[in-house]
Amino acid sequence: MVEFLNPIFLINTLGLAGVLAIIFAESGLFFGFFLPGDSLLFTAGVLAASGYFDIRYLVLGAAAAAILGDSVGYAFGARVGPKIFSREDSRFFKKSHLEKTANFYLKYGKKTIVLARFIPIVRTFAPILAGVGRMPYRLFLTYNVLGGILWGAGLSFLGYFLGKSIPDVDRYLWPLIIVIILTSFLPALKEFFNRASSRYTD
Repeated sequence: MVEFLNPIFLINTLGLAGVLAIIFAESGLFFGFFLPGDSLLFTAGVLAASGYFDIRYLVLGAAAAAILGDSVGYAFGARVGPKIFSREDSRFFKKSHLEKTANFYLKYGKKTIVLARFIPIVRTFAPILAGVGRMPYRLFLTYNVLGGILWGAGLSFLGYFLGKSIPDVDRYLWPLIIVIILTSFLPALKEFFNRASSRYTD
């Protein structure tokens, strides 16, 4: 695995401050979509169970970084507006990511701000499109705070709970990380197979 996508390497290298910076970037900066937020939070929670982090700082920091990141993404989308759809593809930007998120909005509406937290790529672009679409900020903030707590605190606590419950959990850390990664991509895989099935039946 590329080192900068390896959650254990990132945690050992960057510490808690680095973890929170990555959560912030993935939540609200359009070039942060490739960062491993789910596995990073889970792994940090597992390590917190061994005393590597203070779980209180991790949970509070992760939720705050996620909420602040989404708010920055919203502000960026509100400033740039619909012009973002005419932006050319680059190494760190793909128009297809915006279109995927827009379709998610059509299906789930304002709940997207919460649900998108648990879907890689979509969680990065959801707040940006909320800003583009001029969602009332008070409404956005309500769902942003809820999603940030459920995702940031929830995944950290899940890792912490398993770390406390499973003896020698370090031996099973990589299989657990792989399960978290695969689970996070299940909605995208489901959508892909639904579209493929629809095309086949048509």
